[in-house]
Amino acid sequence: MIAPRVRISVYDLDRTITSLPTWTPFLLHAAKAMAPWRLALIPLVGIAALSHRDRDRRKEAMHRLMLGDAVISDVAAGLAEGFAERLTRDHIRPGARGQMAADRADGRRIVIATAAHAFYARAIADRLGVADLVATRAQRDAAGDITPRLDGPNCYGMAKRAMLERWLAGAGIDRATAHIRFQSDHVSDVSSFEWADEPIAVNPHARLRKLAVERGWTILDWGA
Repeated sequence: MIAPRVRISVYDLDRTITSLPTWTPFLLHAAKAMAPWRLALIPLVGIAALSHRDRDRRKEAMHRLMLGDAVISDVAAGLAEGFAERLTRDHIRPGARGQMAADRADGRRIVIATAAHAFYARAIADRLGVADLVATRAQRDAAGDITPRLDGPNCYGMAKRAMLERWLAGAGIDRATAHIRFQSDHVSDVSSFEWADEPIAVNPHARLRKLAVERGWTILDWGA
């Protein structure tokens, strides 16, 4: 007997579910709340973003400049809640809300897979009613406080696909018995698109739109 197929819908976060990226806005939100003087370092953040080709090191450098060497866990949680409240109120694409509602009604399991840090993406996912989150992780110090160092890879590009594969295995789901829909706005997710049974380019930028047309992938507009 063939096992029933598990239907999974994977959503990228930045510019797919949301209408704007989340990392820099979160850093600004947190710096303003914790240490407004750090806002004067914004030009250095721009330099860090341009000078580090390695995205993992770039994220760590930006984090250290705007948040310092450690953020107390409870403080980080409060910052995440405030940021998530504003973001989900004002910057969720209408089509993303509609598609999630349709997926739930259809019995699909929803996963958010994002390069955003889990310590604030978790609060966003909770407000969207999504339990399953695959995201970048920050190292914590002995006190459990958040440091700039990454705990594992940045959940981006091929690393995102590998992390999704590990999530699937950890959830006890055999890939052969799963139907996976993958939705993203960016060509950096090409390996995840190729891994999915149903690749969908959402509000795609030019390179992804071109690739989606070439490969016959569905293209959707979820609004501003």
